[in-house]
Order: sequence, then structure tokens, then C-alpha cells
Amino acid sequence: MKKLEAVIFDMDGVLFDTERMSCECCFEAAKQLGLTLAEEAVYGGCGRNEASLRRHIMETEEPWYPNGTFPYEEYRERFMALFQESLERELPIKKGVRELLEYLKEKQIKTAIASSTKGPLVRKHLERTGLSGYFQEIVSGDMVEKSKPEPDIYLKACEVVGVLPENAMGIEDSFNGIRAVAAAGMTAVMVPDMVQPDEEIRQIYDYCVQDLLEVKELIELLA
Repeated sequence: MKKLEAVIFDMDGVLFDTERMSCECCFEAAKQLGLTLAEEAVYGGCGRNEASLRRHIMETEEPWYPNGTFPYEEYRERFMALFQESLERELPIKKGVRELLEYLKEKQIKTAIASSTKGPLVRKHLERTGLSGYFQEIVSGDMVEKSKPEPDIYLKACEVVGVLPENAMGIEDSFNGIRAVAAAGMTAVMVPDMVQPDEEIRQIYDYCVQDLLEVKELIELLA
């Protein structure tokens, strides 16, 4: 990284503790419907947009539901109802979010969001928590054709904020997200949430820290 000009954030699991809530609702939806749901179907789906997530779950569940018989639409509807109820109760912000965003604003480092979540929900979460004003741009999963782990969403985010990927940092919690950041040619920083990095991911990311306060310290060291 020649010069840090922008920091691009994933949303779920990085800004908000919603990845955990989402996974819990996945398992609960399957339980209520009496379905078998593999852990890989849930955790391996983190960071994907809706179309990619559907393909991933159907493929992962093939051993138990051959020939595409997993009742995805029914499962998805039950999951969304449970997840919406959870979000209405609380939208917890991750440790260090405000401190890091204030620091980046002070240093005039551009910020954007690259989230597989649909745009209206991203904006709703930011407005609800008072974080909207910190981000110059939002790139959502419905704005690109290919989902994470492909780099499209991060390349688009760099484009809209006007920086080269090599001068940008991407912050992710999921394996698919880190793969996308690295493939985009950005500095890849992992802040693990639901799953700790395995050997493959350790070979991909540039830095791994515990929370966004440590990201702030990292940027200070790199400056």
C-alpha cells in the first residue's frame, strides 16, 4: 500500500454484530421447520448476496435433499421473519466502530461500505445508528453481478470513491469477504467474528486484528 486513501467496510459482522444474529436465526428457522441444515450451509454463506447464498445452500444441502429438494423458499421466509424480529429488538454496534470512523474522518481518509446486504437495509441500519454521515458511498450486493468472494463489489467501491485498489484497505470478518478484498488487490484486514481464520485465509489476508480499535492502531502504524 503506497498511501492509504480509503477504507472500505463490510457491514454485517464488522460494523454491527448482526452476523451472529443471522446465523442463529438460520439454525432456528431450520429447527422450526424440521430441516437438516449443515454448518457449512450457514457459515460458508457469510458475505454472499442473495443469489449466491441460495446456490450455496442448495449445493451444500444436496446430500440430504437430492435433486434440489431442499425447501429453500420456505426456509428463507422463516429465517427472514426471525431475523427481522431480532433486528427490531436490537442492532448492536461492534467495538471500536465510532472511534475508528471519527479517526478516519479527522484524517480525511475516504470511507465506503461494500456489503452483500441490499442497499435499502444498509441505509436503514446506518440511519438507525447515526452512522450515515461517516460514509461517502455505499455499494450493496444488488449493485454488482458477482458476489463475494469475487472482487467486484470492492472494485466498485474503490471506483465510486475515486481511489486505486492498491491505495485502499478492506475490512472483513468472513472468509468470502477476505477473498474478495485480496482479489481486488487491496490491503486485506480481517476482524474475525463467527469463524476464526484457517490456514488458507491466513495466507490471504495482510493483517488480522481482534476489533476495530486495533484497526485504528494499525492505520496509525502504517501512516
